[in-house]
Amino acid sequence: MEKTYNPKDIEQSLYAHWEKQGYFKPNDNSKQDSYCIMIPPPNITGCLHMGHAFQQTIIDILIRYHRMQYKNTFCQVGMDHAGIATQMVVEYKLNAEEGKTRYDYSRKEFIEKIWQWKLKSSSTIANQMRRLGSSIDWESERFTMDKTFSNAVKEAFVRLYQNNLIYRGKRLVNWDLNLRTAISDLEVKHRTSKGSMWYLRYPLADDICTTEGLNYLVIATTRPETMLGDTGIAVNMDDPRYRDLIGRFVFSPLVNRRIPIIGDKNASIEKGTGCVKVTPAHDFDDYEIGKRHGLPMINILTLDGKIRQELEIFDTNGKICNAFSSMIPSAFQGLERFAARSAIVKELKRLGLLVKIKIHNLNIPYSDRSNIIVEPMLTDQWYMRTTLLSKVAIEAVEHDKIQFIPRQYTNMYFNWMHNIQDWCISRQLWWGHRIPAWYDVSGKIYVGLSESKVRQQYRIRDNVELYQDNDVLDTWFSSGLWTFAALGWPENTKKLQTFHPTNVVVSGFDIIFFWIARMIMLTMYFIKDSHDTSQVPFKIVYMTGLIRDETGQKMSKSKGNIIDPIDMIDGISLSDLLKKRTENMMQPQLAETIRKRTEKQFPNGIESHGADALRFTLAALASSGRDINWDMQRLKGYRNFCNKLWNASRFVSMNIKCQDNVLKNNEKVVLSPLNRWILAEFNQTIKAFRESLDNYRFDLATSIAYEFTWNQFCDWYLEFTKLVMKNNSNEIELYSTRNMMMTILEALLRLLHPIIPFITETIWKKITLLDNNQEMSILLQTFPTYNVRDEDPDACKILTWIKQLIVAIRVMFTEINIKKNRKQYISIFLRNVSPEVERLINNNLNCILILAQLNKITLLPPGNQGPASITKTIHGAELLIPISEDLVNKKVALQHLTKEIERVESEINRITTKFDNKNFVSHAPKSMVEKELNKMKNYQKFRQKLLEQKSVISNCHRSINNLDKVNSIS
Repeated sequence: MEKTYNPKDIEQSLYAHWEKQGYFKPNDNSKQDSYCIMIPPPNITGCLHMGHAFQQTIIDILIRYHRMQYKNTFCQVGMDHAGIATQMVVEYKLNAEEGKTRYDYSRKEFIEKIWQWKLKSSSTIANQMRRLGSSIDWESERFTMDKTFSNAVKEAFVRLYQNNLIYRGKRLVNWDLNLRTAISDLEVKHRTSKGSMWYLRYPLADDICTTEGLNYLVIATTRPETMLGDTGIAVNMDDPRYRDLIGRFVFSPLVNRRIPIIGDKNASIEKGTGCVKVTPAHDFDDYEIGKRHGLPMINILTLDGKIRQELEIFDTNGKICNAFSSMIPSAFQGLERFAARSAIVKELKRLGLLVKIKIHNLNIPYSDRSNIIVEPMLTDQWYMRTTLLSKVAIEAVEHDKIQFIPRQYTNMYFNWMHNIQDWCISRQLWWGHRIPAWYDVSGKIYVGLSESKVRQQYRIRDNVELYQDNDVLDTWFSSGLWTFAALGWPENTKKLQTFHPTNVVVSGFDIIFFWIARMIMLTMYFIKDSHDTSQVPFKIVYMTGLIRDETGQKMSKSKGNIIDPIDMIDGISLSDLLKKRTENMMQPQLAETIRKRTEKQFPNGIESHGADALRFTLAALASSGRDINWDMQRLKGYRNFCNKLWNASRFVSMNIKCQDNVLKNNEKVVLSPLNRWILAEFNQTIKAFRESLDNYRFDLATSIAYEFTWNQFCDWYLEFTKLVMKNNSNEIELYSTRNMMMTILEALLRLLHPIIPFITETIWKKITLLDNNQEMSILLQTFPTYNVRDEDPDACKILTWIKQLIVAIRVMFTEINIKKNRKQYISIFLRNVSPEVERLINNNLNCILILAQLNKITLLPPGNQGPASITKTIHGAELLIPISEDLVNKKVALQHLTKEIERVESEINRITTKFDNKNFVSHAPKSMVEKELNKMKNYQKFRQKLLEQKSVISNCHRSINNLDKVNSIS
């Protein structure tokens, strides 16, 4: 093995070899259990971020783990066309590079631009996934806009439409004025900010007055511009101020529209003035009020947010009606919505209809896509009925056919599913799955897989003109089919039969509603088993937290805190990192802030860590918490772990002899306590590690693997083996030790492989050359299994005691500043020895002397206090190390002890002063008083021990002579 571990030398060539050999493909063995995970398809909007790396690491750990259990394993890869997000990226790119928008191209030309972008982006993403080590069957890669997947999307739409689960209607939607498309409720983020509340006079009609004798009502509104679309005034039926006015009318200012006063529970008596203007076409609450009372809906805005030339007026069913005049004052026509607000307020003030303006806290909806204020807009859209589908999806989780991990996300799922509304599935974009619906000149709708099939199905002659709907489907509709459409549905393919339902989906909690819930609904509707029972898409939903930066901030390009996973694998210079984070920044001031923050955080750039260290770090962070703060120090620590494993493997490989593979003369090997112990420790590690992975506790699995590898195997076992080999043990013992080193290391590499695949494969090939297995791969080997026969409580007890003895000696050496050249092969005394420890020592003396590096162990009989020594209590005995000037640097030791005694006495004085204060004793909580008392007792015991040690060292001589005759064991 090479002396230095360098990930760059092994990772990319090794992955290429795996892929070339076809190791990642399913084995198609029908006799074996199948195991399948569909990787959430990343958007083709650029490159992978830390969240992707996190989820894909978890997925690959599971895939490799189950592959090594000889399951027919399949990991489906693919990419999502991401309608809105991708169109935004390409439009921004065209604007920055050519100063053009999509409207400067035909639809066909613009879509071709996106396909060009897709080729570049998907290549980048695929390379990143390879660099991360994802063991994917790349020949099965899918794209949600490829031909076969698109056919599946159309098939799903047509079937749902034919079964009356999809319909078209005019309803209120969240409208993004920049993108000019509907967006879902889940894509709207609310922000609180200071705004205004305008109080306006609405004249009462028919010469009536309020109970106060006023001929008008005062209406409070935060959106005065929408008064152009008012169709009613709502008051509470129990409000004594207005209940007599219910059924009467007011005039809406500026348009002089006569509108009714209605009684509705939504009008609060305490809120505002108690009167609410109802604008059904521009407010979601008003829309519901309007439907309850049959109020017309008046649209005042164009799709780009300007006041229309004429009003659009519809009845509650969305049909055009002439309930009111369509006239709009010319002064407001064509004004942008907020400019119109200013103009309308100004005119109301001029007319004496503005009563007052108050500062008001507003909860304003913003588009998560384009970051502008969302406008409720009355538009024609396609909807999917969800009541029937959600019922089955809820039952699947209630009956544990699908389980959420962690379990708390089950409630989040239920809360949304029990209140689910019909799903708006259409988007006014160019990029996406165009809705398979055609219209004739009269507006009649025909739905089918293609125009030719529509003509055939509905017997429409060729000379009858049809035009296809311009809208595309919401991206989440197509990705909702992912688990089965990617496997070949609607054809009943072998992959669909073999791998569906899939085993696990790994996803962020933030898309439970976007994706997880919709996948469950759609899959259970379309996919049935041989008994016509709905299949679930997956059995386990593993929810990951969100990766945040070290300060807990969400990673985003605008904050300049994104870290490319590949930069942590390969490293990146500060200048290149700054360029990445600030390029294409529209705001110079923001770019400068990001530059300063980056220079402070990474003054020397980011060093190379390798894919294995990154994977280990991500797995270690996969706890059950929601948010995960990224920690570069942990990444560095796990890079050191990989170094430790490499160096330990080099030591083993250099000490293995070819003849160790065959025991000469068929001699039976009796394992030493050391080798029995490490075998038992590793056996327990296997059990705990597998239990952790089986329960999706990746953080616990990495902790278990780390502790055994670093502490037990490297720091204890291998160091012990050096002593065994150094002390000229007999040939059989040397053989068994070398053989055990090799056995444990080889199995440990298999255990670690799912988490750190590159380094484990590389080392495994090096150390198994003796078996002529160099052309095989560790990923095809059996995962280690727990064996009850390897349990060995006696060996564990022996080594635990030896380790405790060694640690105690090391601590005592540190405390008394033992001379460096006297730290090996000393003699010790044991006092007050228990029968169990005496038996342990007598049966394993040679092992203890070698591993603890002792010359002699002397057991003191009862009543014999032994020589002047420093002491320490260990399990079943009291350890004594006799002190002489040959052993200890007297001056340095006394200085150290004096300083430590002063520190302890200072703590004792501090606590004593606290107890002298009567207020503390009488007013402090009982638990605090007891805690301070315990501290005092411990400090006093510690001080006494230090004083004894100081006395011993002060009186020690050149050497120790004339000891009483005792039971010496050497």
